[in-house]
Amino acid sequence: MRRPIMRCPVRCAFLSACILFLLFAVSAVRAQEPQTNPPTNPPASQSANPPAAQSAPNAARDLKPVHPGENAKPIVPGAVPQSYALVVGIAHYENLPATAQLQYPNRDAQSIYTTLISEQGGEFPASHVHMLTDSQATLANVLHELNSWLPSVTAPDDRVLIYFAGHGFISGGKGYLAPYDINLHNIAATAIPMETLGRLIGTEIKGKWKVLLTDACHSGAITPETDPKQLNQLLLDVHQSLFSLTASRDREQSFESADWGGGHGIFTYYVVQGLQGAADVNGDGVVTADELAEYVHTNVRQATGSRQNPTSERGSFDPNMLLAFNPDRAKTVTQTTLNYGTLIVQSNMDDTEFWLDGKKAGVVSKGAPLRLPGLAPGAHTIKAIHLGYEPDGPREEMIYPGQETSVSMRILIPRRRSQAAVDLLDEGVEFYKKGFEANYKKAEEKLNQAIAIDPNYSEAYMYLGRVENALWQDDKASAAFQRAIAIDPDYEEARVSYAAALLDQGGLDEAVRQLNAALEKAPNDGTASYLLSQAYFREGEYAAGKKAALRATSVAPANGEGHFWLAECERHLNEASNAEEEYRQYLKLTNFNSGALGNVNYYVVGFLFGMGKKHRAAQQDIWREQQGQANIGICDCEYMQKRYDAAVPFCEKALELIPSDLWANYRLGVIYIEQANARAQATQTVSADPKNVTDLLKAARIRFTSVVTVNPDTDEAGRARQYIAKIDAALASHP
Repeated sequence: MRRPIMRCPVRCAFLSACILFLLFAVSAVRAQEPQTNPPTNPPASQSANPPAAQSAPNAARDLKPVHPGENAKPIVPGAVPQSYALVVGIAHYENLPATAQLQYPNRDAQSIYTTLISEQGGEFPASHVHMLTDSQATLANVLHELNSWLPSVTAPDDRVLIYFAGHGFISGGKGYLAPYDINLHNIAATAIPMETLGRLIGTEIKGKWKVLLTDACHSGAITPETDPKQLNQLLLDVHQSLFSLTASRDREQSFESADWGGGHGIFTYYVVQGLQGAADVNGDGVVTADELAEYVHTNVRQATGSRQNPTSERGSFDPNMLLAFNPDRAKTVTQTTLNYGTLIVQSNMDDTEFWLDGKKAGVVSKGAPLRLPGLAPGAHTIKAIHLGYEPDGPREEMIYPGQETSVSMRILIPRRRSQAAVDLLDEGVEFYKKGFEANYKKAEEKLNQAIAIDPNYSEAYMYLGRVENALWQDDKASAAFQRAIAIDPDYEEARVSYAAALLDQGGLDEAVRQLNAALEKAPNDGTASYLLSQAYFREGEYAAGKKAALRATSVAPANGEGHFWLAECERHLNEASNAEEEYRQYLKLTNFNSGALGNVNYYVVGFLFGMGKKHRAAQQDIWREQQGQANIGICDCEYMQKRYDAAVPFCEKALELIPSDLWANYRLGVIYIEQANARAQATQTVSADPKNVTDLLKAARIRFTSVVTVNPDTDEAGRARQYIAKIDAALASHP
């Protein structure tokens, strides 16, 4: 075993009167609209509340949901109303020397995030977990999450978890957590005081169960004043009514090494293992605070030869607070005392995924064994998989108390496909690519025939899932995708396709889970990134969506969808100028039509996945709708910047493409009112034709009438009726 590395830490008078009356009368209507002057934005972070200027557009734009969103599932019925978490991991610091940089806190944060959102772990809704890593974890961003986000969303009966991995310091006798941009020459002004953290957790952040996990005692070699004993005690004493688990105790520092799960801080490795079920000693399928503390303490101490001893402080909290739920691991025999063992995994092939007890445990390559300590003794199910090959397993491997067990996974047999099955798959794919319902049905038939010949044909299941999704057969689509992933858990394309289908169905949280897994395997997958951006956007997490979209445009700049979702997120963050540029880039990159593609359906050819507005097969060209939405976006951006004349052509273009779009009709109606008001006021000092004003009012009335016709029950329809009444009154008074 390699030695662990220490973390260091409107001319005529009557018309003027008419329009001025209208201006006064509709002011109350306007007051109900979102404000268009951008407020001061919060710091850019993984998530932010939607700006007031855009709350109505978001509600109006989501007019064609395929299905309602997925229902939230409680961990235990009635036990936990809501769960929220902030996860911070900083390996690379802006102002620290090379010797003070860390290796694995960003990986640690990703592992904690994945575990918290897992259905076999924390079961936190993905939109309720904000993650900041490295350059995202600035002082301003971390404090925004602690000062604003968590206090604004939490309620007294909620569960709240805060995780921090990085440096911690002592300065002037006070303890601090180090953000990415800490300045060692001014720690008090550039770091997060422990007393501030304690005050926020104790008095501002609400919750029945509050958990603080800190792996921050790594800084003894950086600042002489940083005494591990004092820092550890300050971490434990943040607030009495809090379950706090720190990485080490008095006078100790914490370690990180490639020997733990392929590269983690030792403390976080065991926290993740424990939350995933290894700490469930009594076998009830629940991991409690006490169980996690005992598991982490025992294993970290053993792994480091007693040089690192995690310490917990439960304060006044119920030691049985529920931290994770994993019924699949519930045991029939209670074990009260365990001596944990270690599994060392080797493989004959690079980039082999290793699965332990039905969960991905890591990736192993030739010459780079995967070491998995902290396993409960007894039989464990293991499997090694590599796309294109038959798996090794599943099979059982016995773990013995206190011992290391080595296992060699052999990936040897390429999957052999019946030529008949391969030919049927090819035929099915060709029908699928042609688009439209009749072709989808033919594709469905061919793909089912291929599966009948080869029941383990994961690619056939993946394409069948896409076909069933296009045919609106949601249950069949989900079953096919799930089967493809069950056959090949490392089938990244199947996970991305499944996530796209989930977005169409409204299953946002599970879509995030699938995309997170896909991006762990293929970080440069632009499609996965823009779908993740869309998922966050639809959750109202615009800053998180922006981050994912920026990654999509970085790794796949020619893919228009990344630019579209970046624009959507930026517009909802009141970044109108940037958003408009991205909408224009999207239109430039997708400057074609379906006819030019030979009647190929836009959804099928891969330009568009998971729009959340998918129509029944062949009923509408989705390219036209997406182009229309981009034009609406530009119109709205121009409106936000009060450039009304410039906005009009884009809303008009959008209505050529999608005539019944509620928001385009509403926004254009409001713009016509703004133009009428401006020209009405101008006629008081400049010679002008009043007919221009009345024409604009009549045009606005047409747009507002369309809003009510499209959907009479929306907020926009209510405001449109008020506009119509005032316009009618003004025009009737001066025909």
